[in-house]
Amino acid sequence: MSTTTETSPPRVWVGCESCYSAGRLVGIWVDAVDAASITAEQIHAESDIDPAAEGCEEFTCMDVDGLPTTGEPSLSEASRWGEIYEEVGATQWPALCAWVRSGAYSAEGDTDFPVVSDFHERYCGEWNSFRDYGFQFAEDTGLLQGVPEEVERYFHWDAWIRDLETDYSVETAGCGTVFVFRNY
Repeated sequence: MSTTTETSPPRVWVGCESCYSAGRLVGIWVDAVDAASITAEQIHAESDIDPAAEGCEEFTCMDVDGLPTTGEPSLSEASRWGEIYEEVGATQWPALCAWVRSGAYSAEGDTDFPVVSDFHERYCGEWNSFRDYGFQFAEDTGLLQGVPEEVERYFHWDAWIRDLETDYSVETAGCGTVFVFRNY
């Protein structure tokens, strides 16, 4: 089993809607967890626009980096993703993102946010292949324990691993490895 590398916190580019409508890109990159608490002064700090100008109090996430979803989340949604990142940590964030992208994740109520406790329960780690996971699973559970060697050598590993994989989601992790999740 390989180890997942740590990632940076997810970030969003929060921009002023009024300035955008006037043809000016005014905004800043912030950690997603901080998106809901951004002020007009922070948004306009590097521009020549008065943050108190009419309409400059409405902001939106215009770009994202490191979120497992597409589109432009609201500021509160971006903040919630940041909280989830902090809950799972930098090391497991790539696995959680893969779980969400798989579509086989469980969501909080009627939202798109994953249930972190379910993630921890279903995450089986990062592996070189599902086949490697299957062999380790067989060893850990004592699948062929007590079976005579003369019988064990006839065990059809490929068929067993193929059947086992139907109970899992397997997502590419990068560098030739995969994340494995139970589907229950």
